[in-house]
Parts: sequence; C-alpha cells; structure tokens
Amino acid sequence: MSGTIQFINTTPDHLISEVEKRLDLKINLLKKSFTPKEPIEYLTRHETAELLRVNVSSINNYTKKGLLTSYGLSGRVYYKRKEVESAIIQLNNQ
Repeated sequence: MSGTIQFINTTPDHLISEVEKRLDLKINLLKKSFTPKEPIEYLTRHETAELLRVNVSSINNYTKKGLLTSYGLSGRVYYKRKEVESAIIQLNNQ
C-alpha cells in the first residue's frame, strides 16, 4: 500500500527547517541524559598498593576486612579502580 502525502502551504525549505528543529530538540534532550560508559580499569594488588601508598599486606588486610573487593582471574587478584577510589572516600567520611 503506497500513499501520497501532500503538504499544503508548506515549502520544501520550510519542511526541512521544521524537521531540523525537531531533530535538534531530540538531540539536545539525548545529550542532557547521555552519560558515556567508561571502561572498567582493573588494578593489580601492587598497583592498588601504590595508589593507596600502602604495602601489599595492607591491601590483603583491607580485602579480608571487606573494605576492598577483589576479583580473581587465573590465580591473579585485581581491584576495580573506581571501587578503590570509592573506598578512599568512604574511609575519609567515617
């Protein structure tokens, strides 16, 4: 089923202008609510210790106490940078 749409009292330029305005509004709404995803950065125990300026045994103790969450892969231990940074903020607020 094919049909024809007629635009009365509308020039092609006016139609293009109206479509552009509506698209701009939609794009601006999307920009306001859009937050790009950052890739998850994983740190080793040593990198985490360097970031916190403590030794690796302190990192192990923080993990055992539940202050830091560790993630394992193939026998290696990693920490998510964002979670480590959040733990710093939480410790400072206590």
